[in-house]
Amino acid sequence: MSSTVTAQAPQPCIPTDSGPVVPTTPLVTFLERLQETALKTYGHKNFDPKLYVDLSSKFNLSTTQEAFDKLARSDNGSVSVSDLNGYIENYFNGVEDDLVYVEPVDFEAEPKGFLPKVLNPEVRAWALEVHSLWKNLSRRVSDGVLEQSDLHTLLPLPKPVMIPGSRFREVYYWDSYWVIRGLLASKMHETAKGIVINLISLVNEFGFVLNGARAYYTNRSQPPLLSAMVYDVFNRTGDMELVKKSLPALLKEHDFWNSGLHKVIIQDAQGSSHTLSRYYAFWNEPRPESSVTDKETASKLTNVCGKTQLYRELASTAESGWDFSTRWMRNASDLTTLASTLILPVDLNAYILKMELDIAFLANVIGESSIAARLMEASQARQKAMNSVFWNEEMGQWLDYWLQNDSKCKDAYLWEASNQNQNAYASNFIPLWIFNSDNMLVEKVAKSLQNSGLLQPAGIATSMLNSGQQWDFPNGWAPLQHLIVEGLVRSGSEEARSMAEDIAVRWIRTNYVAYMKTGAMHEKYDVQKCGEFGGGGEYVPQTGFGWSNGVVLAFLEEFGWPEDLKLGCL
Repeated sequence: MSSTVTAQAPQPCIPTDSGPVVPTTPLVTFLERLQETALKTYGHKNFDPKLYVDLSSKFNLSTTQEAFDKLARSDNGSVSVSDLNGYIENYFNGVEDDLVYVEPVDFEAEPKGFLPKVLNPEVRAWALEVHSLWKNLSRRVSDGVLEQSDLHTLLPLPKPVMIPGSRFREVYYWDSYWVIRGLLASKMHETAKGIVINLISLVNEFGFVLNGARAYYTNRSQPPLLSAMVYDVFNRTGDMELVKKSLPALLKEHDFWNSGLHKVIIQDAQGSSHTLSRYYAFWNEPRPESSVTDKETASKLTNVCGKTQLYRELASTAESGWDFSTRWMRNASDLTTLASTLILPVDLNAYILKMELDIAFLANVIGESSIAARLMEASQARQKAMNSVFWNEEMGQWLDYWLQNDSKCKDAYLWEASNQNQNAYASNFIPLWIFNSDNMLVEKVAKSLQNSGLLQPAGIATSMLNSGQQWDFPNGWAPLQHLIVEGLVRSGSEEARSMAEDIAVRWIRTNYVAYMKTGAMHEKYDVQKCGEFGGGGEYVPQTGFGWSNGVVLAFLEEFGWPEDLKLGCL
């Protein structure tokens, strides 16, 4: 799908974007104005638009807004730096104040039974440092948010939280899965359960887990891994009450991803109909946390309809977690050609298949056999759909499927082989996480991964296209390493396990060397070079970092580290 889209000429248009739009709060709408003024005042250098929509007001909104409107402005709308600094200081709390530090209740400096297979003392010492980072990322929602939620964009949550780190000062949905995997390796079961309870509270309030726990994220979700969190916590703790509490929320989330605009029907070459899911945000305006950036991107388009649809695509791509990547673009060099809502993603459907299998398992655990039977039936239908629509026998991969633009409103789309995206993406291999019981299949997919070019000296690349977007080459991301490695391990094949261990060792080494150089765990890594963190995208590289910590601990728990194996770059 690399055809170039030509620039649009000014022309009248009929909006085709009829999907729902979730209204945002008055505070968020006002903070977007503040964000715009801040950019005009401070300039682009070191400017992070998210900072301004994370602020909380000291006073009621009308007072704060009135004072803002009285600021003296130049012709271009900027305010003097001293005036804007003074205004922000007088009318807003510090950006870190909504979440306050809390000591995790179950943290121990060296937990009993921690990483028993790690025999190398140097690796063990570093693993304990990574384990100790949970203390740095632990927070609880402040009393101010709970008492006056309308003055805050942060959403109240019942339990302590783990933030990813740096600019990400709130809970994120799919990050939480790998945070939990790390917490389980750290024997921090209560903290892990608390994260699940927080996410369930979001489903109960909004009908789905939000992208993140902010008022401006109520328009979209993220890769749905709540069931996997419940499943893994239950497997470690045997907590039946958690399963009972989770099941209604998991069923509600399953319905969210299998209805409305998320649901797509494909008719295959044999005339059979299959139901699959896509990302589709309830939003067609600039994302509040990136409002000025999105407007700048859209300024390349000349008609209102094109801009409206682009805003929908930007938000839907953010829902995918892969924001941004050539995977979603018609033209790899032009972000305005994003078309995420016209793509059936392999990984999303793998996550939903996992959800169906998890719910069936958990329902059986608490004696809900009719729910279990229904979800098993759904999982079998999705497995068949994925094999029919995504699987490419010749390549030995599952490939994203592009929907034809001209049939957007049809009840069903007709499957065509040419609509599979044959570019190599790490996501093409994520179904291994579930499809791992057939050894012949696993060997075929493993060989395809080996030949794809994605395996690099320091891990698995996200794609083979170096576009400058952060979910492209040469960046590698912790969750993608983990999903593929765990899929290979679960197959039970010795050959697949050996390949998985090799990838894990490369990943652990690059995390370790970067940590020793910078004193931090990073959000992403450059897999071409051992010990280098990643770059690209619409914000500066972040440290912290929840899912990177979690994956390193999960890999060390699975594979250990022999005493004589070198830790640094080779």
